[in-house]
Amino acid sequence: MMSANLSALFYLVSGILFILALRGLSSPETSRQGNYFGITGMVIAILVTFFSVGNFGTGFIYVLIFLFIGGSVGAFIAFKIPMTAMPELVAGFHSLVGLAAVFVAISAFLQPEVFNLGSSGNIKLASLIEMSLGAAIGAITFSGSIIAFLKLRGIMSGAPITFKGQHFINLFLGIIILLLIYYLCRSQLSNIFWSIVLISFLIGVLLIIPIGGADMPVVISMLNSYSGWAAAGIGFTLENSALIITGALVGSSGAILSYIMCKGMNRSFFNVILGGWGATDQNSSSQTKEQKPVKNGNADDAAFLMKNASSVIIVPGYGMAVAQAQHALREMVDALKKNGVKVSYAIHPVAGRMPGHMNVLLAEANVPYDEVFELEEINNDFANCDVAYVIGANDVTNPVAKTDPQSPIYGMPILDVEKSKSVLFVKRSLSPGYAGIDNDLFYRDNTLMLFADAKKMTEEIVKNL
Repeated sequence: MMSANLSALFYLVSGILFILALRGLSSPETSRQGNYFGITGMVIAILVTFFSVGNFGTGFIYVLIFLFIGGSVGAFIAFKIPMTAMPELVAGFHSLVGLAAVFVAISAFLQPEVFNLGSSGNIKLASLIEMSLGAAIGAITFSGSIIAFLKLRGIMSGAPITFKGQHFINLFLGIIILLLIYYLCRSQLSNIFWSIVLISFLIGVLLIIPIGGADMPVVISMLNSYSGWAAAGIGFTLENSALIITGALVGSSGAILSYIMCKGMNRSFFNVILGGWGATDQNSSSQTKEQKPVKNGNADDAAFLMKNASSVIIVPGYGMAVAQAQHALREMVDALKKNGVKVSYAIHPVAGRMPGHMNVLLAEANVPYDEVFELEEINNDFANCDVAYVIGANDVTNPVAKTDPQSPIYGMPILDVEKSKSVLFVKRSLSPGYAGIDNDLFYRDNTLMLFADAKKMTEEIVKNL
């Protein structure tokens, strides 16, 4: 059995590695190294936990069996999952973290002696508060993540589901949970503990169902934060410093990322926590598609425009991810560069369905990092751009965000694509984006619609170039 001091030292090392992992993941250039730091830190934490426990008895075999099963399932999913399904995969994994926190809290409440927390009916006050909060946050994370998964997967409608008095019900249930935790600390009755868990599961559902599809990237980030705080709370219950450090890092970094994204979408951070935002009228467009003419183009037109341009800005979106067009896009850019065209990539903070989605796809196609720019870095360049090539992006380019106060995306900073001399918009049809609203950019005089699969259209353009 490893000594307490040695365990604390190794846990500290793993904590430092987790911090280095977060730092590495903050940039595409160092993200691979960041992943290695995170993996190493987690391996150290698991091994130290094993050696610290000492004699497992026959339970040791069961732990290894379930570790093998879980690891095998995770590895299989990681190899098979397409990048387009990554957002729902992340939501699914968040749900498991929350559920694990609930199970640990239940175990600690039913068998406190095993965890050195006292005895049944006489659990330490601090431990009781910690396990109650951990169980509540974990339950909210689990059910909320399940709803997010269903929305992202298309099993449940991505439209906001609202009803009268929704916010007051959420507030009321939140107060009830706090009161139940107080009474649990006084009475330690099992019925109160189970009530906390069940109500928390309900709150998770009510918090996520009113959130619209366009705002789902922020939801994923926020649920990530919740899962971290749930883990940290259980870490205090188990008196495991590695779990406390890891949970705090995940919780705080997820909250900071959510705040940055809210700022980038002109949303209220507190509304994200409380739920029920993004539920505005989705049919605010004053004109229907049938009343608006569009200009149709083909690969020949697109190749001619870009070949004779001095600068081209590419705006990738979820449609590029679905079509897996990033490699064809890289070929097109290489062909344009041979013709002396300056090419840049413009990435919106919430392009795709989760933070960094587009960056990962472009990195997969070996796009140089110095050609990829965030919204605030490149937005002013559109006014001097000859051609903007929009491939699968929709809501993040919609000028309505600046003109229609009734729009669900009103106030969200968008890429100023409409300021380009010419806009080539690759899309299968005129169907609305994930926010469920029509894109006014389709009908602008300087927009040429290229109706086709993103990958096939880009490959055709490459042939013409």
